[in-house]
Amino acid sequence: MAYFPAFIKLDDRKVLLVGGGRIAAEKLEKLLDFTADITIVAPEISEAVETMARARGLTVRRRPYEPGDLEGIFVAVVAVDDLDLQKEIYEACQSRHMLCNSVDSVDYCDFIFPSYTKKGALTVAFSTSGISPSVAKYLRRAVEASIPDTIADFLEEMKRLRASLPKGKERMRLLDAKAKDYIEKLFNKEL
Repeated sequence: MAYFPAFIKLDDRKVLLVGGGRIAAEKLEKLLDFTADITIVAPEISEAVETMARARGLTVRRRPYEPGDLEGIFVAVVAVDDLDLQKEIYEACQSRHMLCNSVDSVDYCDFIFPSYTKKGALTVAFSTSGISPSVAKYLRRAVEASIPDTIADFLEEMKRLRASLPKGKERMRLLDAKAKDYIEKLFNKEL
């Protein structure tokens, strides 16, 4: 089954990351693009995880996972190789109606981490529904290379313009024309 593409606002939502190794570091790096309200639980923490946690003031608990760690959590990310622990945390999340992602275990996932690129307010995500993360990664790299860094400035300009104009059809027409012109010039192609 395919995954529904959605962008979830993580403001004021707590994230639990179980694990402190290389894969946990990869997931943490992605999560930090969108929130810093992250608690890390693991008996051992890699230097990469430690560095990111210290730099962003994250909560780190150097011990094994305990069921109470899910208290007040919105989403759990389980980055450990222990399949029994993945299953335990996933089932606990299900009983609490919480989202859970267990790395490389689609049976214990409510969502997956897509390959994405982020430039300012623009986030573009790619997914093969877990079939081939490598295809998503290389497609992302190809598209990412065609997006200029100036897109962030353009989006800030659009944000200011949108806030300054009264709502209505004229605003929609103006913003649409400006966006179309920008993208057509960027790709040298009429849309």
